[in-house]
Amino acid sequence: MNNILSVKSLTKTYGHQIGCNDISFDLHEGEVIGVVGESGSGKSTLLSCLAGRLKVDKGSIKFKSRTDVKEELTEITEVRRRYLSRTDWAFVHQNPREGLRMDISAGGNITERLMALGQRNYSSLRSKALNWLSKVEISTERIDDNPTTFSGGMQQRLQIARNLITEPRLIFMDEPTGGLDVSVQAKLLDLLRKIVIGLNLSVIIVTHDLGVVRLLADRLIVMKSGEVVETGLTDQVLDDPQHEYTQLLVSSVLQF
Repeated sequence: MNNILSVKSLTKTYGHQIGCNDISFDLHEGEVIGVVGESGSGKSTLLSCLAGRLKVDKGSIKFKSRTDVKEELTEITEVRRRYLSRTDWAFVHQNPREGLRMDISAGGNITERLMALGQRNYSSLRSKALNWLSKVEISTERIDDNPTTFSGGMQQRLQIARNLITEPRLIFMDEPTGGLDVSVQAKLLDLLRKIVIGLNLSVIIVTHDLGVVRLLADRLIVMKSGEVVETGLTDQVLDDPQHEYTQLLVSSVLQF
């Protein structure tokens, strides 16, 4: 399999506190990896390091861009990182308000990344916005409405459309179903599954919800206190956990 991302010995500390320690894994093209653990386990720190939002202390992050060139993300310039974050990868926040411009229309939110890349044809941009609204199951009649008038689930779907319009190869997701009602979560997960499979996306999804990774992830990484304690195929890890911490996570869900 071709790797789109290769992580070797990644370490991030906050003074004497470990954010993540000596983490290594490969992400294949079209693969979804779930990163699970309790709050404070280091999973969000790991995601922020991978996306270049946090500077790592040591380690290597190699990313294969759409030109098939492998780039060392710990060494690229900020200008290059911003360009790649608009084109080759995307970041879906837990709180959609962090990933949306709340003061501009839904259509403006979706097409902003394209405009940042130099696209200016109004009718073409509007057509693409309408297409993506349909893909994320938002009425096209809402194209001129601001996200402030949308429900939480609709805001999250709009954020996904905003991120995917440039056809990125890699998606980072930080608790994408967090804070949503159960019925809304189910609808969003079904949508994500269709999009990930349909576009053959590579995804790293951070969550504390084992139900989310069982539905979406091919492989799991279990983190505790900044370190990986178990990794493997999703069903294998959840149905037959080996590490006592993973066993505790799984049993707590079953008891609930």
